[in-house]
Amino acid sequence: MKKISFILLLTAVFAVIAILINIEITKSQPQSQAKYVGVTTCLGACHKSEKQGNQLEIWKNSKHSQAFKSLQTPFADSIANAKGHSTAAAETPECVVCHVLGREMMPEALEVTFDKTEGVQCESCHGPGSEYKKLSIMKDKQKSIDAGLIVHTDGENFCTNCHNSNSPTFVEFNYAEMWDKIKHPKPAGVE
Repeated sequence: MKKISFILLLTAVFAVIAILINIEITKSQPQSQAKYVGVTTCLGACHKSEKQGNQLEIWKNSKHSQAFKSLQTPFADSIANAKGHSTAAAETPECVVCHVLGREMMPEALEVTFDKTEGVQCESCHGPGSEYKKLSIMKDKQKSIDAGLIVHTDGENFCTNCHNSNSPTFVEFNYAEMWDKIKHPKPAGVE
């Protein structure tokens, strides 16, 4: 009986030590990285009104909103195959990289609300939104930027990360002309 009590006591001590070590390890680890929340969270929540510049409609009517869907075609699969890939274009990382986020998709960086089938979304350009998505932050542009919102000062350089001759379907890219099709500023006087 004493032997069992001693083993139980020893087990309890080890359990407490393990819990304390885990707490210290957790405290010393950096806070979670910002995550991609998806177009529904951004545009579906706030950026759809006339006051906000009808940004949802602009995006919906753009080729960016259809970028992932364009990979789900026999034509896209034939391109992936011609490039030596055995997977469908919609599952080929070299294709998906520019047709969703413009960067490698790491599952741990995606909230459950993120839907890759929505194509090139707000966060593809503006960065992961989990830290700046709150209205209290978005009302203040500088707070938004401090929380991770990317506001490009050199849009052409950014866009040519995907729109370049490395793409097998590349056609001449005229930044000014293309930007004119997708620009989505808030109306003057709206922060």
